[in-house]
Amino acid sequence: MKTETYNVEGIEIEFERDQNGDNAERYKMAYAFRMIREQSGMNRKDFSDWLGIPYRTMQEWELGRRVMPEYVLRLIAYKVYNEKKKGSISQ
Repeated sequence: MKTETYNVEGIEIEFERDQNGDNAERYKMAYAFRMIREQSGMNRKDFSDWLGIPYRTMQEWELGRRVMPEYVLRLIAYKVYNEKKKGSISQ
């Protein structure tokens, strides 16, 4: 399997590229979202409250049942990256 690095607004995410086509993009987005949330140090509930996004929506994104728009992923990554730099959330 091929490993790829995906940089989302300063957050480096490595994942194994084992799928092709639409499923590959769906997997990449879901995996990237989960890694960004984990880097925040929050569970799904806390992360959804912090961002003001419904829990069920975030769960669907993270599980790959729904595809989040890339601009939303970038905005969330930007917020997490900057809050970590400020020390507002755990490193």
